[in-house]
Amino acid sequence: MVALGGGHGLSASLQALRHTTEAITAVVTVADDGGSSGRLRQQFDILPPGDLRMALAALCEDTQWGHQWSAVLQHRFGGHGELAGHPLGNLLITALWDLVPEQEVRGLDLVGRLLNTRGRVLPMSLLPLDIEATMGVPDDLGHEVLVTVRGQSRIAKHPGRVDAIRLVPEAPPACPEALESIKLADVVVLGPGSWFTSVMPHLLVPDLLEALHDTPATRVLTLNVSLTDDEAAGYTVADHVGAILKHAPGLSFDHVIADPQVVSTVAERTALQEAVARLGAHLVVTTVGKMRTPGVHDTLRLAAAYRDVMATLS
Repeated sequence: MVALGGGHGLSASLQALRHTTEAITAVVTVADDGGSSGRLRQQFDILPPGDLRMALAALCEDTQWGHQWSAVLQHRFGGHGELAGHPLGNLLITALWDLVPEQEVRGLDLVGRLLNTRGRVLPMSLLPLDIEATMGVPDDLGHEVLVTVRGQSRIAKHPGRVDAIRLVPEAPPACPEALESIKLADVVVLGPGSWFTSVMPHLLVPDLLEALHDTPATRVLTLNVSLTDDEAAGYTVADHVGAILKHAPGLSFDHVIADPQVVSTVAERTALQEAVARLGAHLVVTTVGKMRTPGVHDTLRLAAAYRDVMATLS
């Protein structure tokens, strides 16, 4: 199983997949430029460690030992000093990269061995990347004008609708181990997560996109359970699928998983079905969100959805 994404969305898919197998590889976006990751990236000229840390924490074993280490990894220092705002896991990853320079994958594998994780965490590229978006923003007269916004943290909070994204530098090399994992996978899962800054960037790495085209694996697209965050402003889940069609024409999927709460009307479901058909995929509408916590995936329900999809492989 290979899961691509970043942040809380990737964490949810990893925790769900763990109910099915321990043979999991996470391929993580490396374009974060805000918070602790941004500070460490700028200070030490390294990959942003935050999303990688969250993936490692999600793969900690389901025991008291694993839960304790997951909490340690995620512990964020308070106060007002230089450590304020840094999660311990970010510092641990940075320290190992300092000890084994230019061996980012080996450093992450060492963290995984220390934590006894059930799976492997890889960056999608060994270059720290930036995301640049073209966004439609209303002017004083109410007309939409296109502006360019650079940086994951700025795009996520900038008012307006994302029209297109690109990576800087363009066409970065993919992590070789990530390509190999996709080549050997039985199932590849893309999403959920911040659509334009965590999910879509994988499709803008040419070698990764080619690997997704060529893999014999079953390809599963997991849609978000909420469209209330700033980055999703003005979009429907059908638009999210359309963005994939626009940025990665020709890429097909086998299954698309959607929660009923984001396709609550006949028009929304019809639009999504049409977009999914253009991907060549089968639409699976099933409850995968937490009932009492809107906008958050329920990992047990998501695991059941993945199991149902994988049952078609046998």
